[in-house]
Amino acid sequence: MSLVKVSRDLSRAVGKLAFSEPVAHVYNPLDYARAPHEAYLSAWGQGKKLVLLVGMNPGPFGMAQTGVPFGDVAMVRDWMRVQGAVKRPPKEHPKRPVLGFECARSEVSGSRLWGWARERFETPERFFERFFVTNYCPLAFLEASGRNVTPDKLAARERAALFAPCDEALRCIVREVKPDFVVGVGVFAAERAALALPGFGGVIGTVLHPSPASPKANRGWAKEMDRELAALGVRC
Repeated sequence: MSLVKVSRDLSRAVGKLAFSEPVAHVYNPLDYARAPHEAYLSAWGQGKKLVLLVGMNPGPFGMAQTGVPFGDVAMVRDWMRVQGAVKRPPKEHPKRPVLGFECARSEVSGSRLWGWARERFETPERFFERFFVTNYCPLAFLEASGRNVTPDKLAARERAALFAPCDEALRCIVREVKPDFVVGVGVFAAERAALALPGFGGVIGTVLHPSPASPKANRGWAKEMDRELAALGVRC
């Protein structure tokens, strides 16, 4: 099963779900940003990978704009050389417009993660020869105020309905790229990976999320990333 088919199946499955307050808006970039998302999969998701990095869900100025996990516009366009037409979500929050590659805001988590990749590996070819990056949940959730809602804060019934197709998609991605390491970028993603992949024969671990909300990440995330990957057995 190709990564494109996995993505389209997941998009259809989560697109049928409904969410209650405090969620007022749901963005599905696998749908409206399908072109750059599938360009990313086709360009950089082929073949076996040593490490699969798994994020939580799209950020408002990253994947919600470009369709690429942690997808800071400059990094996606200029380093990964991925572009494509981005439409608008059906119900767009006025404070969180989807401007695609015209978005002028930087995604700090994305600029940190992809900046680390560029610094350590120089070219995307060298990085993606060993690594691939995906998100566990493809949806972004917003309150009426525009505030972000993370998947772990959804109602229990809604989490169960959402996590079932996300688990299956992660299993399909693992079968496709055959990683030796599945590494959650943040505790949530690592916990979901462990639950979704009970028979995984490799290493499941976690690294610090690069979010600017984390004081530890703000004190030198790239070096911490190196240290935590090395502790899992991955050397860059």
